[in-house]
Amino acid sequence: MEDSPQFNYNMVKNMIRYTFLLIGMLLLFSQCGDKQHYVTIDTDLGSMKVELYNSTPIHRDNFLKLVKEGFYDDLLFHRVIQGFMVQGGDPDSKNAPADQMLGQGGPGYQLDAEIGELHLKGALSAARLGDNVNPEKKSSGSQFFIVQGYNVSDQELEQWESRKGPSYTDEEKAMYKEGGGYPFLDGDYTVFGKVVEGLDVIDKIAAVQTGSADRPVEDIKMKISISN
Repeated sequence: MEDSPQFNYNMVKNMIRYTFLLIGMLLLFSQCGDKQHYVTIDTDLGSMKVELYNSTPIHRDNFLKLVKEGFYDDLLFHRVIQGFMVQGGDPDSKNAPADQMLGQGGPGYQLDAEIGELHLKGALSAARLGDNVNPEKKSSGSQFFIVQGYNVSDQELEQWESRKGPSYTDEEKAMYKEGGGYPFLDGDYTVFGKVVEGLDVIDKIAAVQTGSADRPVEDIKMKISISN
């Protein structure tokens, strides 16, 4: 039996309604994806405002979740190497005695790698286990490091390109040479954010006296909160 004209008209109305609803949902999801997310890392040596990358949604969302839960509050920057990076996020570091070895703790899971961004100064990068036990380069669920680095020379960048294979643009080379960073980690670790305010705080943390396993002699505690 053929459809009646009225039935066809209703079908068209419903299709139009559904199309507008779908467009609205797509616009909403697009706006959410474009939203910039920031956190503030407070320490006794100052505060750093960090932008989280939308290009690394797994790491971004996991970090925001842990921050909202207060996971990082009172944890330590437990590993500091001047000219390289400052590392924290080990839950075992909370109230850890001075002689306790740190760096093995986490939330009990790893994150799939989202490798792509560069290790320029201020880069927020996920720590991870080595390739020998972690060939997929999965990230720690909570531990991170912030790059201090140094001003890299043209020769070093050229040698790294020939050894490892990354191809840097002229702009990227200029950023490494003028602003500093640690390109030797590119392609191996997931960078999921960058410090947009408080780069000097990285230098202050990196300059502290350290002892065994590069742990600061005086504890450097953190508190991380969501910011605008």
